[in-house]
Amino acid sequence: MQLTPDEIERYRRHILLPEIGGEGQQRLRSARVLVIGAGGLGAPVLLYLAAAGVGTIGIIDDDMVSLSNLQRQVIHDTGTIGEAKTASARSALARLNPGIRVLSYEERFSLSWAATHLPLFDLLVDGSDNFDTRYAAADAALQAEVPLVTGAVGRFDGSVTVLKPYEAGADGQLNPTYRDLFPQKPPQGLIPSCAETGIIGALTGVIGTLISMEAIKLLTGIGEPLVGRLLLYDSLAARFETIRYKRRAADAAAE
Repeated sequence: MQLTPDEIERYRRHILLPEIGGEGQQRLRSARVLVIGAGGLGAPVLLYLAAAGVGTIGIIDDDMVSLSNLQRQVIHDTGTIGEAKTASARSALARLNPGIRVLSYEERFSLSWAATHLPLFDLLVDGSDNFDTRYAAADAALQAEVPLVTGAVGRFDGSVTVLKPYEAGADGQLNPTYRDLFPQKPPQGLIPSCAETGIIGALTGVIGTLISMEAIKLLTGIGEPLVGRLLLYDSLAARFETIRYKRRAADAAAE
């Protein structure tokens, strides 16, 4: 289906890019992306994917908007305090781009939920703030053979990576899994939450925007996604670093 005149005008700056063009924009329009969390990371991800013209965006979150969220969760505002984050985010995306479809799920992401819903999507984005959900997202994406873009933030630092462990890399070996990067969940309470230690609001915008870029690369087939690479950002030093990681030998032998 060809882009409409309004779509051509809205996405003109994308279409001018030879790497994307009209074909890439059509891929974005036909794409279905599920985003876990409409919080600090999910907020910029949702806004930029909607602005980019991703045709169907799913949001899963069981939390409500509170005043303390507004320092970093820029998809919400003072008028939506007390609303479900899914509803608040859905309204914001409708104002930004009424040409897309937004599906909202006011519940917590789990493996059982994902078994039914995740196969309906082309890409999973994990913007959650806890390891239980991150491991569940990684396991669900592997089972459904859906690419996963996942990010995390601390007080002043963050990270992003892309997981496609069901595919082989250029070396013919299977790509690494989330457990190749983080073999075990840290003990409960070892890593305090942002509610306990604080977080600089703009950091979630930096990492969330990087996540959005990786998602757009995957959906349009451009560039080199962060598969087997962990991008680290130190905001106080204004420094980016990239760490490469591989499938562990035990994992590869078990396949």
